[in-house]
Amino acid sequence: GSVPPSCPPREAESMRAVWWAAMAAAMMAGEEAGAFNVPMRGAGIRPSFLSSSSSSLRSPVSQFSPRSERRRFLGASMVASGTRKEHEPTAMDWEELGKKPWGSIETSFMTVCKTEGAGWGKAEVKPYGPLEISPRAGVLNYGQGVFEGMKAQRTEDGRIVIFRPDKNARRVRYGCERLCMPPVPEDTFVESIKSCVLANANWVPPCGKGSLYIRPLIIGTGPILGLAPAPSYTFLVYVSPVGSYFKGNQLSPIKLKIEHAYSRAAKGGSGGIKAVGNYAASLLPQTIAKKEGFDNVIYLDASEQKYLEEVGTSNIFVVKGKKIYTPALKGGGDPMDTILEGVTRDSVIQVAKDAGYEVVEDRVPFTLLKEADEAFTVGTAVVVSPIGAVTYKGETWSWKFEEGAGPATSKIYSTLTGIQTG
Repeated sequence: GSVPPSCPPREAESMRAVWWAAMAAAMMAGEEAGAFNVPMRGAGIRPSFLSSSSSSLRSPVSQFSPRSERRRFLGASMVASGTRKEHEPTAMDWEELGKKPWGSIETSFMTVCKTEGAGWGKAEVKPYGPLEISPRAGVLNYGQGVFEGMKAQRTEDGRIVIFRPDKNARRVRYGCERLCMPPVPEDTFVESIKSCVLANANWVPPCGKGSLYIRPLIIGTGPILGLAPAPSYTFLVYVSPVGSYFKGNQLSPIKLKIEHAYSRAAKGGSGGIKAVGNYAASLLPQTIAKKEGFDNVIYLDASEQKYLEEVGTSNIFVVKGKKIYTPALKGGGDPMDTILEGVTRDSVIQVAKDAGYEVVEDRVPFTLLKEADEAFTVGTAVVVSPIGAVTYKGETWSWKFEEGAGPATSKIYSTLTGIQTG
């Protein structure tokens, strides 16, 4: 793992860390039979300090061998076996993680890839730091950007796994198409994420202490003052260790306000993709709700204000008997979609069906909450969060359970998190 002799000591140390992280992955084929040693594809991943004459690296990751039909369907990818010293969770005192604001911890490395002509160049692992960007960048002037959210988990036996990254790759592809940006090839997207996680392996919390949140971001960085697609783009991945998104533990019930003054999205808009601009408009109603003592808001449909759509950070499910209701969508970037095609949403639907529930995807009137046995929200950041109370124009409907979550919510949460952590 040699570095250029002109490198400052700290940068040289960072480069060596990336090099050894990548090389360690390439050498782990013997530790997990059939799990590693997959040749790089697409644009590929190379530490930025490797010369073009360096021998090619093999992928630091590959598909994890699932343990059941359900796990095979849901899918998981393993990043590291966790048996090597450089992958141990040594970055911080993990008892302090819950005391930090969610997502506030900066880690050591990020992955960066830029467009070259009509396509994407090579992704590089670099020390985490600021981006140099033109004031005329498309993302700064016109919000031309999409992002994703996913997590890396550490299993009980120390392996590091990522849950269904191929689904995020698919979603970000049609998000790019909607905003006139060149889609990142799926191989490049997934391998960039895995290489970033591997480089930051010591930031993945121990099992049960949290997870490593992964933020892929694709933005128009080329200068453009006229209203048009940017001339060039940047794809980057950075990570941050996180605990529970809401206050308390993961299954602490949350209080939500049904929003009737503001709407999140309308048909024909961009509500079905993770466009960066979608979220700025949600900050005001969210801030108002939090000042009123709520954790977040539930948005209703923009046209009639009768049907559930999304919570500000997640999809919503309502339980009545052996039926679980959730707002329907078409998926694939359909312009009529006003809610996100959530990866956790899709997973919960499968888990609920396996548990014997009938899942109804349809227009769900918010008044169903009055009759519901329980309700919960799902998403990458929140995982599965039980709803303890919902308020609409001063009227409150609440649910109280001894363990904080109802039986359906608890069952789905335990099953899903078990699959996510291998």
